[in-house]
Amino acid sequence: MTLWQNYLRPKNLSEAMDAFADAPRPLLPIAGGTDLLLDLEQGRHSPIQTLVDVTSIRELTLLEQRGNELFIGAAVPVNRVARDPLTVRHAQALTEACNLIAGPQVRNVATLGGNVAHALPAADGTIALLALNVTAEIVSANGARRISFKDLFLGPGKSSIKQGEELIVGFHIPIPNLPTPNYQSASCFQRIMRPQGVALPILNCAVWLERENDTIKDIRIAVGPGGGTPFRATKAEDTLRGGSLNEATFESALEALLAQAHFRTSARRAGADYRRHILSGLFGDTLKSAWERAGIG
Repeated sequence: MTLWQNYLRPKNLSEAMDAFADAPRPLLPIAGGTDLLLDLEQGRHSPIQTLVDVTSIRELTLLEQRGNELFIGAAVPVNRVARDPLTVRHAQALTEACNLIAGPQVRNVATLGGNVAHALPAADGTIALLALNVTAEIVSANGARRISFKDLFLGPGKSSIKQGEELIVGFHIPIPNLPTPNYQSASCFQRIMRPQGVALPILNCAVWLERENDTIKDIRIAVGPGGGTPFRATKAEDTLRGGSLNEATFESALEALLAQAHFRTSARRAGADYRRHILSGLFGDTLKSAWERAGIG
C-alpha cells in the first residue's frame, strides 16, 4: 500500500516554502512522523500526495540561547530537549514532560513541533510549553511571524496552522531577568497515567513561578486536559500571585482551578469526576516542587 506519492527534503526554509507552493496536494510536513505515519497506515488520516521532510532545515533543528530567550526548533527530537543543559537549566518543566513522552525509541525521533502540531489538549510537551509562556515562530510564503502559543489551538486535534501553507519553525521561551538575588524562578511538570506508561496522561500539570523570599511574585499554571484546548488556570494564578504558599492559599487556588477547568470523560482514560478528584494531589505536588526549586539558598 502506497501511503504517499512524493517525498521532498528541502535544505532550507526557502525551499520548503517553494515545496509548499508547488508540490502536488494534499501536502504535509513530516519530521519524526511517529503519529502521522501510524495515522496514514491505519486509515485515520486522509490520503496524502506529498510529504515534505523538514529535518534537514537548520532553523528547525537549533536549540540555543538567544539573549533573554531560549529557542527550540520544531524538528528537535524530544529526547534532545530532555537532555540538553540549556533546557535543564531554563525549562525544567519541559525536560520533565519530554522524558515522559512515549518510550525511549519514540523520543529519539519524535519532535517537539509534532507534539504541538497534533493539538491534543493534554499533550505533555504542549502543557509544559504553555506554562513557560512560549511564543511560536511560524513561516509562510509571506515571511516569518511570532504568535502567542495558545493561538496555535482551535479545539481537540485542531491546529490554527494552515495546512500546506504554514510551518512551525520553533518556540521561544523567555528567560526571566531577575532583579535581585532574592528573586528566583523555577518550573515543574508532573502527570498521572495508567501503568502501561506510554499512553496519553489521565491528567497532567505544569507550574512555573517566580519567587521573592516567601512571596509568589508571578505564576503560570497549565493543566491537561482542562478543556478543548491546552488550558491555563488563570483564576488559580490570580489567587496565588502576590501571596505566600500555605494551606489556605493552596485551597483557594484549587477551588478556583476546579471552577474554571472543564474536565471531560474519556472512555479509554478516565471520567471527568475522577479527574477532578485526583487534581488536588497532582496540582499540590507540582506547585510545591516548583516553589521549593525557586527557594533561596
